Amino acid sequence: MLKFLIKGVFRDRHRYFFPLLIVSSGVLIMVFMLALINGYMDSFIRQNSGFETGHLKVVTRAYSELISQKPYDLGLLDIQSDLQRWKQAYPQLDWVERIHFGALLDVPDSQGQTREQGDVIGYGVDLLSSAKERQLMGLDKALAVGKFPAQASEILLSDKAFRRLRLNLGDPVTLIGSDVYGSLAFMRFTVVGTIKFGVEALDRGAVIADLADIRSMLDMEGGAGEILAFFKTGKYDPTAVKRVRDGFNRQFSDPEEEFSPLMLAMSDQNNMGYLMGMMRYLLGIFSLVFICIMGIVLWNSGLMNGIRRYGEFGVRLAVGESKRHIFWTLVLEAMVVGVAGSCIGIILGVLISWYFNIKGLDVSVFNRNSTLMTEDVVYTYVSLRTTLAGFIPGVLSTVLGAMLSGIAVFKRQTSQLFKELEA
Repeated sequence: MLKFLIKGVFRDRHRYFFPLLIVSSGVLIMVFMLALINGYMDSFIRQNSGFETGHLKVVTRAYSELISQKPYDLGLLDIQSDLQRWKQAYPQLDWVERIHFGALLDVPDSQGQTREQGDVIGYGVDLLSSAKERQLMGLDKALAVGKFPAQASEILLSDKAFRRLRLNLGDPVTLIGSDVYGSLAFMRFTVVGTIKFGVEALDRGAVIADLADIRSMLDMEGGAGEILAFFKTGKYDPTAVKRVRDGFNRQFSDPEEEFSPLMLAMSDQNNMGYLMGMMRYLLGIFSLVFICIMGIVLWNSGLMNGIRRYGEFGVRLAVGESKRHIFWTLVLEAMVVGVAGSCIGIILGVLISWYFNIKGLDVSVFNRNSTLMTEDVVYTYVSLRTTLAGFIPGVLSTVLGAMLSGIAVFKRQTSQLFKELEA
């Protein structure tokens, strides 16, 4: 029976061409859009975890209340022994210490007087004794010119700020800020390289210096503003993150002590939970809207096709076939077209997504005034879930359209169908 229906569908161009074109085009668009959204989400999570949130983050309870201000004066002090205990308790995590700070970058002239100044966002990270931070922050890829710091008092500066301040490699600069006690703090550095992340929020003016130098400048010996933790697999797993966070806070955090360590998940910071939830919600809405629109279009196509086939229906009723059987054969025909169209759409969508997975899609025009940690070039990401998310709605929409148009068979009188046959 199925073989007979398939032959009947694909031998009649009017019965398959237009529905097949609609379904394959719709599935192609859906697969590509889902791959693009997944790639954007991966970029969003990777950039935010690498620079701001980690998969998990440990701060003091006082720091957590003002976390958007990065109050390093409320940071963790003398935490090396505690950090060793945490590493032993959670060996599946990599731990890194950081200090985030704001400062004024002063550029002197040949006489030692101020020539240029600019605000910068500072990152104190372990550059000299560990290669882990290079990997997490993507510094190897981001290095534009120059080299990485090889000794104390050497820094990296964002390429845009470097050019805006008219600097040359090897030029001395001074970072001016305040230490943990509120006193004026400044330290002389040498710019040895520039970085370009492709993230507008960072490229406007970021400074990366060795953690030991920043500790000395801010009078935070042995301390850190934040301690970030990353799963060694490199993947963000919301379920595992929640389990680790809750276990850590039960074991190591004291709700009555304001400087007690507190672990936060990525979703607890910077509205990340809301943003990631909204993305998942939008994906669901996108799929539902796709099914509805495609169903309506294919409904109209089915009605037009059904009018052309009234004579056929009359013959089938005349030989004793029931209306119910005619209805379900229409649905089965639609399912055949839906499967074929969805497969074609998936193949084309995967090919296009694969191209942009290699070349990337430049979205810098949307990031010019953005403060979100997203890359200027987004790479699509195709997974089995993405292809299924395109295949299932493609089939459902054709079946829905066929069922809506097939209802017309039940509304027609058998005698009327015979008349149309005679005509």
